[in-house]
Amino acid sequence: MGKEYKTIIESGTGEYVEKKSRFIGYVRHVESEEEADSFITEIKKKHYDARHNCYAYSVGEEDVIQRFSDDGEPSGTAGKPILEVITGNGLNNVCIVVTRYFGGTLLGTGGLVRSYTEACKECIAATGIVTKKCVIPLVITTNYNDLGKIQYILGQNGIDISDSAYGEKVVLTANVIVEDIDRIEKKLTEATAARAVFERRDEKFVTS
Repeated sequence: MGKEYKTIIESGTGEYVEKKSRFIGYVRHVESEEEADSFITEIKKKHYDARHNCYAYSVGEEDVIQRFSDDGEPSGTAGKPILEVITGNGLNNVCIVVTRYFGGTLLGTGGLVRSYTEACKECIAATGIVTKKCVIPLVITTNYNDLGKIQYILGQNGIDISDSAYGEKVVLTANVIVEDIDRIEKKLTEATAARAVFERRDEKFVTS
């Protein structure tokens, strides 16, 4: 994965009907294979009487893992189309399960692909998509005289201050986009005549 990706903010459900077959889509934010498997098991238990519970997921912020299952449908007609909706929307850390109740009429390969795809679109439309960006939490220690300059530079660059502590010195934690970290440190150093002290923390993803 790069330094930015999209995901969903909350669970969503949507339904698509084709020739009396019901396709019920469920989408949830997950951050591991274990969470995805737990979600899949939950939906399978909820719809234990359904003919198929097909799924796909994409998880991981470093080495992305992608899995899908047709759960008895003809190969390539369910799991892969679900995964293609996830990747086509640029989503990650997302799992979608589509439950099918058979309506008595065979839909054919094209009909199945279309139906599973539409059910996915419906459940995604029922939730919201957000962008996650990779940042470096920059801990800035400064005196009170330079505080205004630092706050101004951070504000001008759209950088959020996630934490602050006021004592003998002021300690701010700012989430700086990875690509901007060197430039921002240089600006702050120049503005404070190198009086500000910086400490970089480990990279993490935050909602932008």
